[in-house]
Amino acid sequence: MFIALVAAAVGSLGTPLITSVATTFHVSLDSAQWTLTVALLSGAVATPLLGRLGAGPHRRATILITLAIVVGGSLATVLPLPFAGLLIGRAAQGVGLGLTALMMGVARDHLPEERGTATIALISVVSIIGAGVGYPLTALLAEIGGVRAAYGFGLLVTAAALLTAWRSIPAAPEGRSAHVNVTGAIVLAGGLLLVLFLVGRRSLWSRHLDVAVVLAVAAVLLLCVWTASELRSKNPLVDVRAVRHPAVAGANIAMFVGGIGMYLLLTLITRYAQTPHGAGYGFGLTTFVAGLVLVPFSVLGFVAGKLTPRVRTRIADPLLLAGSAAVVGGGFVLFAAARSNLAELLLAMGVLGFGVGGFSAAMPGVILAVTPPSETSSAMSFNYVVRSVGYSLGSAIGGLVLADGTDTGHLFPNDRAYTTAALIGIAAMALTALTALTLARHRPPEPHPTAAS
Repeated sequence: MFIALVAAAVGSLGTPLITSVATTFHVSLDSAQWTLTVALLSGAVATPLLGRLGAGPHRRATILITLAIVVGGSLATVLPLPFAGLLIGRAAQGVGLGLTALMMGVARDHLPEERGTATIALISVVSIIGAGVGYPLTALLAEIGGVRAAYGFGLLVTAAALLTAWRSIPAAPEGRSAHVNVTGAIVLAGGLLLVLFLVGRRSLWSRHLDVAVVLAVAAVLLLCVWTASELRSKNPLVDVRAVRHPAVAGANIAMFVGGIGMYLLLTLITRYAQTPHGAGYGFGLTTFVAGLVLVPFSVLGFVAGKLTPRVRTRIADPLLLAGSAAVVGGGFVLFAAARSNLAELLLAMGVLGFGVGGFSAAMPGVILAVTPPSETSSAMSFNYVVRSVGYSLGSAIGGLVLADGTDTGHLFPNDRAYTTAALIGIAAMALTALTALTLARHRPPEPHPTAAS
Protein backbone atom coordinates (compact mmCIF):
# COMPACT_ATOMS: atom_id res chain seq x y z
CA MET A 1 0.00 0.00 0.00
CA PHE A 2 2.86 2.37 0.79
CA ILE A 3 4.53 1.67 -2.55
CA ALA A 4 1.23 2.24 -4.43
CA LEU A 5 0.70 5.49 -2.52
CA VAL A 6 4.22 6.72 -3.30
CA ALA A 7 3.88 5.85 -6.99
CA ALA A 8 0.61 7.79 -7.24
CA ALA A 9 1.88 10.80 -5.26
CA VAL A 10 5.12 11.07 -7.26
CA GLY A 11 3.29 10.56 -10.56
CA SER A 12 1.06 13.55 -9.75
CA LEU A 13 3.92 15.82 -8.67
CA GLY A 14 3.76 17.74 -11.94
CA THR A 15 0.24 19.06 -11.32
CA PRO A 16 0.89 21.70 -8.61
CA LEU A 17 4.34 22.61 -9.93
CA ILE A 18 3.55 23.60 -13.53
CA THR A 19 3.66 27.35 -12.87
CA SER A 20 6.80 27.06 -10.74
CA VAL A 21 8.54 24.99 -13.43
CA ALA A 22 7.66 27.57 -16.11
CA THR A 23 9.12 30.35 -13.96
CA THR A 24 12.23 28.47 -12.83
CA PHE A 25 13.21 27.09 -16.23
CA HIS A 26 11.95 30.06 -18.27
CA VAL A 27 9.67 27.97 -20.45
CA SER A 28 6.03 28.41 -21.49
CA LEU A 29 3.17 26.95 -19.49
CA ASP A 30 2.44 24.55 -22.37
CA SER A 31 6.02 23.28 -22.17
CA ALA A 32 5.86 23.04 -18.37
CA GLN A 33 2.67 20.98 -18.73
CA TRP A 34 4.83 18.22 -20.16
CA THR A 35 6.26 17.56 -16.68
CA LEU A 36 2.86 16.00 -15.96
CA THR A 37 2.07 14.64 -19.42
CA VAL A 38 5.38 12.79 -19.88
CA ALA A 39 4.89 10.96 -16.57
CA LEU A 40 1.40 9.84 -17.60
CA LEU A 41 2.69 8.73 -21.00
CA SER A 42 5.56 6.67 -19.62
CA GLY A 43 3.26 5.20 -16.98
CA ALA A 44 0.67 4.12 -19.55
CA VAL A 45 3.36 2.53 -21.72
CA ALA A 46 5.17 0.79 -18.85
CA THR A 47 2.07 -0.54 -17.07
CA PRO A 48 1.16 -3.47 -19.38
CA LEU A 49 4.82 -4.44 -19.75
CA LEU A 50 5.33 -4.47 -15.98
CA GLY A 51 2.05 -6.34 -15.57
CA ARG A 52 3.30 -9.14 -17.80
CA LEU A 53 6.71 -9.27 -16.09
CA GLY A 54 4.94 -9.29 -12.73
CA ALA A 55 3.07 -12.44 -13.73
CA GLY A 56 6.34 -14.35 -14.02
CA PRO A 57 8.97 -15.68 -11.63
CA HIS A 58 10.96 -12.44 -11.50
CA ARG A 59 8.30 -10.19 -10.00
CA ARG A 60 10.45 -9.13 -7.04
CA ALA A 61 13.33 -8.16 -9.34
CA THR A 62 10.89 -6.30 -11.61
CA ILE A 63 9.56 -4.29 -8.66
CA LEU A 64 13.04 -3.43 -7.34
CA ILE A 65 14.42 -2.45 -10.75
CA THR A 66 11.34 -0.32 -11.46
CA LEU A 67 11.69 1.48 -8.14
CA ALA A 68 15.40 2.00 -8.80
CA ILE A 69 14.46 3.68 -12.11
CA VAL A 70 11.96 5.87 -10.27
CA VAL A 71 14.58 6.85 -7.67
CA GLY A 72 17.02 7.68 -10.47
CA GLY A 73 14.38 9.83 -12.13
CA SER A 74 13.66 11.56 -8.82
CA LEU A 75 17.35 12.36 -8.46
CA ALA A 76 17.36 13.87 -11.96
CA THR A 77 14.51 16.22 -10.99
CA VAL A 78 16.52 17.51 -8.03
CA LEU A 79 19.92 17.98 -9.71
CA PRO A 80 20.62 21.33 -11.43
CA LEU A 81 19.97 19.96 -14.91
CA PRO A 82 18.35 21.81 -17.84
CA PHE A 83 14.64 21.44 -18.62
CA ALA A 84 15.25 18.38 -20.82
CA GLY A 85 16.85 16.63 -17.83
CA LEU A 86 13.78 17.40 -15.74
CA LEU A 87 11.53 15.85 -18.40
CA ILE A 88 13.68 12.71 -18.51
CA GLY A 89 13.47 12.47 -14.73
CA ARG A 90 9.70 12.88 -14.79
CA ALA A 91 9.40 10.17 -17.45
CA ALA A 92 11.39 7.81 -15.22
CA GLN A 93 9.15 8.68 -12.27
CA GLY A 94 6.07 7.93 -14.36
CA VAL A 95 7.25 4.34 -14.90
CA GLY A 96 6.37 3.76 -11.24
CA LEU A 97 2.67 4.15 -12.02
CA GLY A 98 2.79 0.59 -13.33
CA LEU A 99 3.65 -0.77 -9.87
CA THR A 100 0.08 -0.65 -8.56
CA ALA A 101 -1.00 -3.77 -10.46
CA LEU A 102 2.11 -5.62 -9.26
CA MET A 103 1.28 -4.76 -5.65
CA MET A 104 -2.16 -6.30 -6.18
CA GLY A 105 -0.51 -9.47 -7.45
CA VAL A 106 1.68 -9.62 -4.34
CA ALA A 107 -1.34 -9.17 -2.07
CA ARG A 108 -3.34 -11.85 -3.84
CA ASP A 109 -0.50 -14.37 -3.76
CA HIS A 110 0.78 -13.91 -0.22
CA LEU A 111 -2.17 -12.86 1.97
CA PRO A 112 -5.16 -14.93 3.14
CA GLU A 113 -8.12 -14.52 0.76
CA GLU A 114 -10.25 -12.18 2.88
CA ARG A 115 -7.32 -10.02 3.95
CA GLY A 116 -5.89 -10.04 0.44
CA THR A 117 -9.20 -8.87 -1.05
CA ALA A 118 -9.41 -5.97 1.40
CA THR A 119 -5.78 -5.03 0.75
CA ILE A 120 -6.26 -5.07 -3.03
CA ALA A 121 -9.26 -2.76 -2.63
CA LEU A 122 -7.21 -0.32 -0.55
CA ILE A 123 -4.28 -0.47 -2.99
CA SER A 124 -6.70 0.53 -5.74
CA VAL A 125 -7.96 3.42 -3.61
CA VAL A 126 -4.59 4.80 -2.51
CA SER A 127 -3.38 4.72 -6.12
CA ILE A 128 -5.97 7.44 -6.78
CA ILE A 129 -6.08 9.44 -3.56
CA GLY A 130 -2.28 9.66 -3.55
CA ALA A 131 -2.65 12.80 -5.63
CA GLY A 132 -4.51 14.43 -2.75
CA VAL A 133 -1.64 13.54 -0.41
CA GLY A 134 1.16 14.85 -2.59
CA TYR A 135 -0.53 17.94 -4.02
CA PRO A 136 -0.71 20.26 -0.95
CA LEU A 137 2.64 19.16 0.47
CA THR A 138 4.59 19.69 -2.75
CA ALA A 139 2.80 23.00 -3.34
CA LEU A 140 3.87 24.18 0.14
CA LEU A 141 7.46 23.05 -0.45
CA ALA A 142 7.49 24.88 -3.79
CA GLU A 143 6.34 28.10 -2.11
CA ILE A 144 8.96 27.80 0.62
CA GLY A 145 12.02 26.38 -1.14
CA GLY A 146 11.26 26.42 -4.85
CA VAL A 147 10.60 23.69 -7.37
CA ARG A 148 13.78 21.70 -6.53
CA ALA A 149 12.69 21.40 -2.89
CA ALA A 150 9.29 20.09 -3.98
CA TYR A 151 10.87 17.46 -6.20
CA GLY A 152 13.19 16.62 -3.30
CA PHE A 153 10.09 15.29 -1.54
CA GLY A 154 9.72 12.85 -4.43
CA LEU A 155 13.31 11.67 -4.04
CA LEU A 156 12.82 11.09 -0.31
CA VAL A 157 9.64 9.02 -0.55
CA THR A 158 10.76 6.98 -3.59
CA ALA A 159 13.99 6.05 -1.82
CA ALA A 160 11.89 4.97 1.18
CA ALA A 161 9.67 2.91 -1.13
CA LEU A 162 12.70 1.17 -2.65
CA LEU A 163 14.01 0.29 0.81
CA THR A 164 10.55 -0.94 1.83
CA ALA A 165 10.31 -3.17 -1.24
CA TRP A 166 13.79 -4.57 -0.75
CA ARG A 167 13.03 -5.50 2.86
CA SER A 168 9.46 -6.78 2.54
CA ILE A 169 8.42 -7.87 -0.98
CA PRO A 170 8.61 -11.68 -1.28
CA ALA A 171 9.48 -13.68 -4.35
CA ALA A 172 6.68 -14.87 -6.63
CA PRO A 173 5.31 -18.39 -6.07
CA GLU A 174 7.16 -21.16 -7.86
CA GLY A 175 5.94 -22.44 -11.20
CA ARG A 176 5.23 -19.04 -12.72
CA SER A 177 6.39 -18.16 -16.22
CA ALA A 178 6.03 -15.01 -18.28
CA HIS A 179 7.30 -14.45 -21.79
CA VAL A 180 7.21 -10.86 -23.01
CA ASN A 181 6.01 -10.25 -26.55
CA VAL A 182 8.52 -7.50 -27.37
CA THR A 183 6.95 -6.66 -30.75
CA GLY A 184 3.53 -6.40 -29.18
CA ALA A 185 4.92 -4.17 -26.43
CA ILE A 186 6.45 -1.78 -28.98
CA VAL A 187 3.26 -1.59 -31.07
CA LEU A 188 1.09 -1.02 -27.99
CA ALA A 189 3.50 1.65 -26.73
CA GLY A 190 3.29 3.47 -30.06
CA GLY A 191 -0.50 3.37 -30.09
CA LEU A 192 -0.85 4.54 -26.48
CA LEU A 193 1.70 7.31 -26.97
CA LEU A 194 -0.27 8.67 -29.92
CA VAL A 195 -3.61 8.41 -28.12
CA LEU A 196 -2.42 10.19 -24.97
CA PHE A 197 -0.46 12.75 -27.00
CA LEU A 198 -3.57 13.62 -29.02
CA VAL A 199 -5.69 13.81 -25.89
CA GLY A 200 -3.19 16.03 -24.09
CA ARG A 201 -2.48 18.42 -27.01
CA ARG A 202 -5.83 20.15 -27.46
CA SER A 203 -4.27 22.98 -29.48
CA LEU A 204 -3.25 20.48 -32.18
CA TRP A 205 -6.90 19.85 -33.07
CA SER A 206 -7.68 23.54 -33.46
CA ARG A 207 -4.51 24.66 -35.24
CA HIS A 208 -3.40 21.58 -37.21
CA LEU A 209 -6.50 19.46 -37.69
CA ASP A 210 -5.06 17.54 -40.65
CA VAL A 211 -2.02 16.45 -38.62
CA ALA A 212 -4.24 15.45 -35.69
CA VAL A 213 -6.48 13.31 -37.94
CA VAL A 214 -3.48 11.53 -39.48
CA LEU A 215 -2.05 10.77 -36.04
CA ALA A 216 -5.46 9.56 -34.82
CA VAL A 217 -5.76 7.16 -37.77
CA ALA A 218 -2.22 5.92 -37.11
CA ALA A 219 -3.09 5.31 -33.43
CA VAL A 220 -6.19 3.31 -34.35
CA LEU A 221 -4.23 1.22 -36.86
CA LEU A 222 -1.47 0.48 -34.36
CA LEU A 223 -3.96 -0.60 -31.69
CA CYS A 224 -5.82 -2.79 -34.22
CA VAL A 225 -2.54 -4.42 -35.29
CA TRP A 226 -1.62 -4.96 -31.63
CA THR A 227 -4.99 -6.58 -30.87
CA ALA A 228 -4.70 -8.92 -33.86
CA SER A 229 -1.15 -9.91 -32.93
CA GLU A 230 -2.12 -10.52 -29.30
CA LEU A 231 -4.93 -12.85 -30.35
CA ARG A 232 -2.47 -14.92 -32.41
CA SER A 233 0.40 -14.84 -29.94
CA LYS A 234 1.12 -17.78 -27.64
CA ASN A 235 2.66 -15.33 -25.14
CA PRO A 236 0.45 -12.21 -25.30
CA LEU A 237 1.38 -9.07 -23.41
CA VAL A 238 -2.26 -8.83 -22.32
CA ASP A 239 -4.65 -11.77 -22.49
CA VAL A 240 -7.08 -10.14 -24.92
CA ARG A 241 -9.33 -13.21 -24.84
CA ALA A 242 -9.78 -12.74 -21.11
CA VAL A 243 -10.46 -9.04 -21.65
CA ARG A 244 -13.36 -10.06 -23.91
CA HIS A 245 -15.08 -11.80 -20.98
CA PRO A 246 -18.34 -9.88 -20.35
CA ALA A 247 -17.39 -9.06 -16.76
CA VAL A 248 -13.90 -7.83 -17.65
CA ALA A 249 -15.02 -5.96 -20.77
CA GLY A 250 -17.87 -4.31 -18.87
CA ALA A 251 -15.57 -3.36 -16.00
CA ASN A 252 -13.08 -1.78 -18.38
CA ILE A 253 -15.83 0.17 -20.18
CA ALA A 254 -17.10 1.38 -16.81
CA MET A 255 -13.54 2.33 -15.83
CA PHE A 256 -13.01 4.26 -19.06
CA VAL A 257 -16.25 6.25 -18.96
CA GLY A 258 -16.14 6.63 -15.19
CA GLY A 259 -12.52 7.78 -15.38
CA ILE A 260 -13.55 10.54 -17.78
CA GLY A 261 -16.19 11.77 -15.35
CA MET A 262 -14.16 11.43 -12.15
CA TYR A 263 -11.11 13.29 -13.44
CA LEU A 264 -13.32 15.90 -15.12
CA LEU A 265 -14.88 16.91 -11.78
CA LEU A 266 -11.50 16.90 -10.04
CA THR A 267 -10.16 19.23 -12.75
CA LEU A 268 -13.21 21.52 -12.61
CA ILE A 269 -13.15 21.97 -8.83
CA THR A 270 -9.42 22.66 -8.52
CA ARG A 271 -9.46 25.11 -11.44
CA TYR A 272 -12.59 26.86 -10.15
CA ALA A 273 -11.03 27.26 -6.70
CA GLN A 274 -7.94 29.00 -8.14
CA THR A 275 -9.84 31.36 -10.45
CA PRO A 276 -9.43 34.96 -9.16
CA HIS A 277 -12.44 36.94 -7.97
CA GLY A 278 -12.01 39.33 -10.88
CA ALA A 279 -13.49 36.72 -13.20
CA GLY A 280 -16.85 37.15 -11.46
CA TYR A 281 -16.61 33.82 -9.66
CA GLY A 282 -13.97 31.64 -8.06
CA PHE A 283 -11.99 32.07 -4.84
CA GLY A 284 -8.50 33.08 -5.98
CA LEU A 285 -6.80 30.41 -3.85
CA THR A 286 -3.04 29.96 -3.92
CA THR A 287 -1.61 26.68 -5.16
CA PHE A 288 -1.05 25.43 -1.61
CA VAL A 289 -4.53 26.36 -0.33
CA ALA A 290 -6.11 24.93 -3.49
CA GLY A 291 -4.23 21.73 -2.70
CA LEU A 292 -5.91 21.62 0.70
CA VAL A 293 -9.24 21.47 -1.13
CA LEU A 294 -8.17 17.93 -2.09
CA VAL A 295 -8.01 16.85 1.55
CA PRO A 296 -11.75 15.92 1.74
CA PHE A 297 -11.25 13.97 -1.50
CA SER A 298 -8.42 11.90 -0.02
CA VAL A 299 -9.93 11.42 3.45
CA LEU A 300 -13.39 10.33 2.29
CA GLY A 301 -11.87 8.27 -0.51
CA PHE A 302 -9.87 6.32 2.06
CA VAL A 303 -12.96 5.93 4.27
CA ALA A 304 -14.90 4.51 1.33
CA GLY A 305 -12.03 2.17 0.56
CA LYS A 306 -12.08 0.83 4.13
CA LEU A 307 -15.86 0.39 4.13
CA THR A 308 -16.18 -1.26 0.73
CA PRO A 309 -14.69 -4.70 1.66
CA ARG A 310 -17.29 -4.99 4.43
CA VAL A 311 -20.17 -3.86 2.24
CA ARG A 312 -19.24 -6.16 -0.65
CA THR A 313 -20.01 -9.20 1.53
CA ARG A 314 -23.68 -8.19 1.18
CA ILE A 315 -23.73 -6.31 -2.13
CA ALA A 316 -22.25 -7.53 -5.42
CA ASP A 317 -19.27 -5.63 -6.81
CA PRO A 318 -21.11 -4.44 -9.97
CA LEU A 319 -23.84 -2.92 -7.78
CA LEU A 320 -21.15 -1.20 -5.72
CA LEU A 321 -19.70 0.21 -8.95
CA ALA A 322 -23.12 1.50 -9.96
CA GLY A 323 -23.74 3.04 -6.54
CA SER A 324 -20.32 4.67 -6.46
CA ALA A 325 -20.87 6.10 -9.95
CA ALA A 326 -24.16 7.54 -8.72
CA VAL A 327 -22.33 9.15 -5.78
CA VAL A 328 -19.82 10.78 -8.15
CA GLY A 329 -22.77 11.95 -10.25
CA GLY A 330 -24.17 13.49 -7.07
CA GLY A 331 -20.91 15.40 -6.69
CA PHE A 332 -21.41 16.81 -10.18
CA VAL A 333 -24.97 17.84 -9.27
CA LEU A 334 -23.71 19.63 -6.16
CA PHE A 335 -21.03 21.44 -8.15
CA ALA A 336 -23.49 22.43 -10.89
CA ALA A 337 -26.12 23.70 -8.46
CA ALA A 338 -24.13 25.25 -5.60
CA ARG A 339 -20.59 26.62 -5.76
CA SER A 340 -20.98 30.13 -4.41
CA ASN A 341 -18.88 29.51 -1.29
CA LEU A 342 -15.88 27.40 -0.41
CA ALA A 343 -17.84 25.09 1.91
CA GLU A 344 -19.98 23.95 -1.03
CA LEU A 345 -16.86 23.28 -3.06
CA LEU A 346 -15.37 21.23 -0.23
CA LEU A 347 -18.61 19.25 0.07
CA ALA A 348 -18.58 18.44 -3.65
CA MET A 349 -14.94 17.38 -3.39
CA GLY A 350 -15.73 15.13 -0.41
CA VAL A 351 -18.63 13.49 -2.26
CA LEU A 352 -16.35 12.95 -5.25
CA GLY A 353 -13.71 11.34 -3.03
CA PHE A 354 -16.23 8.99 -1.40
CA GLY A 355 -17.57 7.93 -4.79
CA VAL A 356 -14.13 7.48 -6.33
CA GLY A 357 -12.95 5.52 -3.28
CA GLY A 358 -15.89 3.12 -3.47
CA PHE A 359 -15.57 2.75 -7.25
CA SER A 360 -11.85 2.05 -7.06
CA ALA A 361 -12.24 -0.46 -4.23
CA ALA A 362 -15.00 -2.39 -6.00
CA MET A 363 -13.38 -2.48 -9.46
CA PRO A 364 -10.70 -5.16 -8.75
CA GLY A 365 -13.35 -7.55 -7.42
CA VAL A 366 -15.25 -7.51 -10.73
CA ILE A 367 -12.12 -8.31 -12.75
CA LEU A 368 -10.37 -10.70 -10.38
CA ALA A 369 -13.50 -12.84 -9.95
CA VAL A 370 -12.81 -14.28 -13.41
CA THR A 371 -9.01 -13.97 -13.38
CA PRO A 372 -6.56 -16.64 -12.13
CA PRO A 373 -4.08 -15.44 -9.48
CA SER A 374 -1.14 -15.78 -11.87
CA GLU A 375 -2.73 -13.20 -14.21
CA THR A 376 -3.66 -10.65 -11.51
CA SER A 377 -0.92 -8.16 -12.40
CA SER A 378 -1.54 -8.42 -16.14
CA ALA A 379 -5.33 -8.06 -15.89
CA MET A 380 -5.20 -5.10 -13.52
CA SER A 381 -2.44 -3.40 -15.50
CA PHE A 382 -4.74 -3.32 -18.54
CA ASN A 383 -7.48 -1.81 -16.40
CA TYR A 384 -5.06 0.88 -15.25
CA VAL A 385 -4.13 1.72 -18.84
CA VAL A 386 -7.84 2.15 -19.54
CA ARG A 387 -8.10 4.37 -16.47
CA SER A 388 -5.16 6.51 -17.59
CA VAL A 389 -6.69 7.10 -21.01
CA GLY A 390 -10.05 7.90 -19.39
CA TYR A 391 -8.45 10.37 -16.98
CA SER A 392 -6.54 12.06 -19.78
CA LEU A 393 -9.68 12.32 -21.89
CA GLY A 394 -11.62 13.73 -18.92
CA SER A 395 -8.98 16.41 -18.45
CA ALA A 396 -9.03 17.21 -22.17
CA ILE A 397 -12.83 17.44 -22.29
CA GLY A 398 -12.80 19.81 -19.34
CA GLY A 399 -10.21 21.97 -21.04
CA LEU A 400 -12.13 22.04 -24.33
CA VAL A 401 -15.45 22.97 -22.71
CA LEU A 402 -13.87 25.73 -20.62
CA ALA A 403 -11.91 27.03 -23.62
CA ASP A 404 -15.12 27.14 -25.67
CA GLY A 405 -16.73 29.10 -22.84
CA THR A 406 -13.98 31.73 -22.74
CA ASP A 407 -15.21 34.93 -24.37
CA THR A 408 -12.97 36.81 -26.79
CA GLY A 409 -10.56 39.06 -24.96
CA HIS A 410 -11.05 37.27 -21.63
CA LEU A 411 -8.49 35.12 -19.83
CA PHE A 412 -10.93 32.99 -17.85
CA PRO A 413 -14.05 31.09 -19.01
CA ASN A 414 -17.48 32.29 -18.02
CA ASP A 415 -19.30 30.62 -15.15
CA ARG A 416 -21.78 28.89 -17.49
CA ALA A 417 -18.94 26.84 -18.99
CA TYR A 418 -18.44 25.10 -15.65
CA THR A 419 -22.14 24.20 -15.53
CA THR A 420 -21.95 22.80 -19.07
CA ALA A 421 -18.92 20.68 -18.15
CA ALA A 422 -20.74 19.44 -15.03
CA LEU A 423 -23.72 18.32 -17.14
CA ILE A 424 -21.35 16.34 -19.37
CA GLY A 425 -19.93 14.71 -16.25
CA ILE A 426 -23.42 13.79 -15.02
CA ALA A 427 -24.09 12.08 -18.35
CA ALA A 428 -20.78 10.19 -18.15
CA MET A 429 -21.49 8.90 -14.65
CA ALA A 430 -25.05 7.92 -15.62
CA LEU A 431 -23.61 5.83 -18.48
CA THR A 432 -21.09 4.32 -16.05
CA ALA A 433 -23.84 3.38 -13.60
CA LEU A 434 -25.91 1.79 -16.39
CA THR A 435 -22.89 -0.24 -17.54
CA ALA A 436 -22.33 -1.49 -13.99
CA LEU A 437 -26.01 -2.38 -13.59
CA THR A 438 -25.83 -4.38 -16.82
CA LEU A 439 -22.93 -6.31 -15.31
CA ALA A 440 -24.97 -6.96 -12.17
CA ARG A 441 -27.76 -8.56 -14.22
CA HIS A 442 -25.48 -11.36 -15.40
CA ARG A 443 -25.24 -14.47 -13.25
CA PRO A 444 -22.08 -14.40 -11.08
CA PRO A 445 -19.33 -16.48 -12.71
CA GLU A 446 -18.16 -19.73 -11.26
CA PRO A 447 -14.85 -19.44 -9.39
CA HIS A 448 -11.87 -19.93 -11.66
CA PRO A 449 -10.37 -23.37 -11.08
CA THR A 450 -6.89 -21.93 -10.62
CA ALA A 451 -8.17 -19.38 -8.14
CA ALA A 452 -10.14 -22.05 -6.27
CA SER A 453 -7.10 -24.23 -5.94
